Amino acid sequence: MPASICGGPGRLPAVVAAGNDTPQGAVLVVGPAWVGDMVMAQSLFITLRQRRPGPEVDVIAPAWSLPLLERMPEVRRAIPLPVAHGELALGKRWRLGRSLRQRGYQQAIVLPRSAKAALPVLAAGVPRRTGYKGEHRYGLLNDIRPLDRKALYRTVDRFVALGHEADAPLPPPIPEPRLAVTADGRRQARSELGLASDDAPVLALCPGAEYGPAKRWPPEYFAEVARERLAAGWQVWLFGSDKDQPITGGIAKAAPGCTDLAGRTTLAQAIDLLASAAVVVSNDSGLMHVAAATGRPVVALYGSSDPGYTPPLSARARVLYLGLDCSPCFQRECPLGHLNCLRQMHPARVLEAITALHREAS
Repeated sequence: MPASICGGPGRLPAVVAAGNDTPQGAVLVVGPAWVGDMVMAQSLFITLRQRRPGPEVDVIAPAWSLPLLERMPEVRRAIPLPVAHGELALGKRWRLGRSLRQRGYQQAIVLPRSAKAALPVLAAGVPRRTGYKGEHRYGLLNDIRPLDRKALYRTVDRFVALGHEADAPLPPPIPEPRLAVTADGRRQARSELGLASDDAPVLALCPGAEYGPAKRWPPEYFAEVARERLAAGWQVWLFGSDKDQPITGGIAKAAPGCTDLAGRTTLAQAIDLLASAAVVVSNDSGLMHVAAATGRPVVALYGSSDPGYTPPLSARARVLYLGLDCSPCFQRECPLGHLNCLRQMHPARVLEAITALHREAS
């Protein structure tokens, strides 16, 4: 999901001006354009740093993603892509690549499969340009890999495979994303949002999903879970973008005592606040991947999508998925009109998962 879900960038990492300051063997990665995918890309960055010798890793990325990359120790430098989401902007992409020519990158890895995404690494003169076969990319890339969708079903496996030689098997285990979050950062985010710093456990609810309604657990179910946890003495925080405010506002009205943060946080604040939660309940969304990467216990709710394709990459996550005959359909809206894949996932089941995860973490 786009990072506008949290109101834009927060604390930004330093962006170093172009120059010949890149050691031999450094790798330039063109990152993805979605929050969840950028989190999963950290597994590739870790893989690259584990090489012997481990190369430095720089990432071309949308400006919104800089707070995420700031929390990935494997990334030396984030290079903002001065292009809006979906914008072609070939001239801007070419000029960005030309500004990087003196950095001496030895390899570039392009994660998006579009031609425009590969343009900066050609302009940068990177000798080895790696990526999957995609739209008209011959000439832009010279290490083009066919994508075996069966062998590399998970998105994270596809990313990590590009960090190895072609046809090399993926050595297990795939490294899990781990965002670096500090106690000071968590305290500062609470203070900035006026949130209580008492000892009551926090339940974080993420009821949105940018992709569409078929990925959204019913708001009235979220409200039922919120009421039960509030009655047990927990705090309940609602996360999302300004687009999610009608959903979170309805939940807050149905469960008085919730704190509605939708549209109020930056991405940086959302990361730090999710890292403060005792348990996170989320639809399959970018925030789900963020929460999993903070190491917090996550209850991940899957309806139209497939938890085998984009699972939360954390041993502390519990996936709830009914696996109906009509699932996964990967549609934005339920083509059958009933949304049984989520409506038949009743709140009692989610509450049971919350209790079990909290007990395990205690």
